[in-house]
Amino acid sequence: MSAKVLERFPAGSPRGSWPAEEFAAARRAEGEPATVVMDLSSDAFLVVVEGHDDEGV
Repeated sequence: MSAKVLERFPAGSPRGSWPAEEFAAARRAEGEPATVVMDLSSDAFLVVVEGHDDEGV
C-alpha cells in the first residue's frame, strides 16, 4: 500500500501545540482521510493519506 504525504511538521513544536494533528483534522473535515505518522529518521510528523498511487510521487 502506498501513501501520499500532504505535509511535514517538525517534532519540536512548543508544548501544547499540535500543528500536524490540527492540519490532519482540517483535511478530515474536508472529507480526506488524513492521518498523522511519525518519521523517526527525520524527527518529523507527517500528515498522510493512505492508498494514493499518484504518478511521480
